[in-house]
Amino acid sequence: MYASLGMLDLKGLTQFCFKDSSLATGSKLFITPQQLRKLSVGPGKLLVSSRRFHTRRLLSTQIRAKHDHTVMTDDPSAMENIKSDTKNLRIMELDPGLEPYKDHFEYRMKRFSEQKMLIDRYEGSLEEFAKGYLKFGLNREEGCIVYREWAPAAEEAQLIGDFNGWDGWNHKMEKDQFGVWTIKIPDVNGNSVIPHNSRVKFRFKHSNGVWVDRLPAWIKYATVDTTRFAAPYDGVYWDPPPAERYEFKYPRPPKPEAPRIYEAHVGMSSSEPRVNSYREFADNVLPRIRANNYNTVQLMAIMEHSYYGSFGYHVTNFFAVSSRSGTPEDLKYLIDKAHSLGLRVLMDVVHSHASNNVTDGLNGYDVGQPTQESYFHTGERGYHSLWDSRLFNYSNWEVLRFLLSNLRWWLDEFKFDGFRFDGITSMLYHHHGINMAFTGDYNEYFSESTDVDAVVYMMLANCLIHSLLPDAMVIAEDVSGMPGLGRPVDDGGIGFDFRLAMAIPDKWIDYLKNKSDDEWSMGDITRTLTNRRYTEKCVAYAESHDQSIVGDKTIAFLLMDNEMYFGMSCLSEASPTVDRGIALHKMIHFITMALGGEGYLNFMGNEFGHPEWIDFPRIGNNWSYDKCRRQWELVDTEHLRYKFMNEFDRAMNLLDEKFSFLASTKQIVSSADEEDKVVVFERGDLVFVFNFHPYNTYDGYKVGCDSPGKYRVALDSDAWAFGGHGRVGHDVDHFTSPEGLPGVPETNFNNRPNSFKVLSPPRTCVVYYRVEEDVLVEPKDDVQDGDLDDAMETHEAAPVIENAARSSEIPEEEEEDEEVDERLI
Repeated sequence: MYASLGMLDLKGLTQFCFKDSSLATGSKLFITPQQLRKLSVGPGKLLVSSRRFHTRRLLSTQIRAKHDHTVMTDDPSAMENIKSDTKNLRIMELDPGLEPYKDHFEYRMKRFSEQKMLIDRYEGSLEEFAKGYLKFGLNREEGCIVYREWAPAAEEAQLIGDFNGWDGWNHKMEKDQFGVWTIKIPDVNGNSVIPHNSRVKFRFKHSNGVWVDRLPAWIKYATVDTTRFAAPYDGVYWDPPPAERYEFKYPRPPKPEAPRIYEAHVGMSSSEPRVNSYREFADNVLPRIRANNYNTVQLMAIMEHSYYGSFGYHVTNFFAVSSRSGTPEDLKYLIDKAHSLGLRVLMDVVHSHASNNVTDGLNGYDVGQPTQESYFHTGERGYHSLWDSRLFNYSNWEVLRFLLSNLRWWLDEFKFDGFRFDGITSMLYHHHGINMAFTGDYNEYFSESTDVDAVVYMMLANCLIHSLLPDAMVIAEDVSGMPGLGRPVDDGGIGFDFRLAMAIPDKWIDYLKNKSDDEWSMGDITRTLTNRRYTEKCVAYAESHDQSIVGDKTIAFLLMDNEMYFGMSCLSEASPTVDRGIALHKMIHFITMALGGEGYLNFMGNEFGHPEWIDFPRIGNNWSYDKCRRQWELVDTEHLRYKFMNEFDRAMNLLDEKFSFLASTKQIVSSADEEDKVVVFERGDLVFVFNFHPYNTYDGYKVGCDSPGKYRVALDSDAWAFGGHGRVGHDVDHFTSPEGLPGVPETNFNNRPNSFKVLSPPRTCVVYYRVEEDVLVEPKDDVQDGDLDDAMETHEAAPVIENAARSSEIPEEEEEDEEVDERLI
């Protein structure tokens, strides 16, 4: 299709064809690009409507859907602005290797500028355009409820529900020339005819004469009768009275220097085999997250999805809070509680595809109409073969309204602090990344395979989000590594703040499954961890939910397997497998955090080595919830070794809280010794020493550093508090010696001007900080000295880090007598 021709020159075209939906004959028009440009004066003049949201529709139904790339303006100043936008591409300055693809960048920037200009002209602004939820769906207006739905293929339509006994003949809707159906239902005696929390549906007839019932596309809540197997969902009119409406009490926390993200799934966060609620998560899990010194929570599966086992990625209702865990007001309570604890909240948003579910989801509006009248592409382009889901038509005006309004809805109504965009790779390319092994060749990113429609949508989305909330954080999940994804739109990028460093967990899985300890390459590991584009920030992670679901294994499970059932008790000596497993679990997560990016992410439970995998209720497990939970009792049980991994997780987060090394642009790997199996690097003002050797201890091991002075231990994975052997002295001063000739790096030690010597035990990582004026780093104000336990009495210099478990002002929760899986003791 036309939108797929990523670098097409319009001058080479003499004509193209489209079906004019406004012509009763349905005939085809042939028109030159010059004639099409002259139609630019038409939309504003031809349409007579008092409602601004209608004045753009000619663009969608006639021209916009297929030929969005064509300049449709007679405004010289607007044209000059577009030309300026396409010529000032700073991304070329940052990476000269992109110069051969300048035409591609100019083309997509031109497309973006044209699209935004049209939105500004016909909708007022991008921000106003994204208020679609105030017009579409069910909304209170003065003295009535107004329901609007875009369904151009419908021939008749009704609103049905509890309020009219599911008989819509007295509530017929009217269709305008743009395919929007409307009904106004006046109040009776000052009361709404449709009560709050009552069920509603959209009933319409399509061309074959069949009537179908669908959930309103913009419905804000949807529920299902849980007593009926495979029962369809019902839309719910959600308009609670003031007394029942949650009011936010706390402001959004300030944007952190670097995100330390705790990825969580509310439904599976209970220790019991059931679906957890938003309020239970807020009261019981958020304090754990805060106690472990995370500053951001990333919530999965918030948008309603009829199939629980989809992990929330087959969305059926984009504006509705998943009813399994509670109501919209309950979710607001959760987010407000997080803000009160200083935690920012990101939403895992799915705009890359939609559930194939016809009965409950948006796909039910596709009744055979052409692409320009549908939310999705038709034919193969509208279907993802691996995901069994529908793919949006991002060039469609109403699809843009729907998706951009969806983002604003979650920001404004629920006070989310940003998003993690799922499945970006599928959006970026027409092939969706299927059977593609990206090698880094720029031709893989900028070609006819690039879906420019989707790229323009993401540019618009990021502009909108940062306009509404300048401190928002937006993260892209892209496995391809497209250059410019994490650069500002004004520079020619797509505008994301971070991308997920998805190659890192794959590397760890490969090593743990396929390589013995002596085959681990220090150079390969460090290359993988540092392989990211200059000025494009990454969120690093060793494992996320992807590595935890059934069919795979967590890092802890790969390392210790069955020993996690029988060998985790502190009442007996650790086996070699458990000793190795705990040591490497700490090292893998920490080197990933310290070297892999400008942010860090951990999935719920992995911080303490949660055993087993996640398995959602499905036919294959007899609809069991047994593996769809988190066994918090394991980390709470004092005599189990899970606490050691959890303590170290708290400590490494606190280390960043104190020294801000994640936000530092200084990252220097001075040594990756293959024989010694030692990696030495500097991040910020800290020096990191990782000894991956299975059994070699190095006494007096020489490490390079930048600044001269005295260094001491800031964090030691071998400390007793973290399940180690206590071999590193924390009260030892390490004094530097100058190396080589000043200003001549090649004469230095590992290209560093100074060095000092350390003790480096096997499978241990130690971090050193430079002591200034003989004053050790003190706890932050929120660290309660009285809470520091005495687990490390023999190590005087490191109690602040090693007792990071007590570093947050979280009220102590009541102890619960919970059963512990005997296999894990």
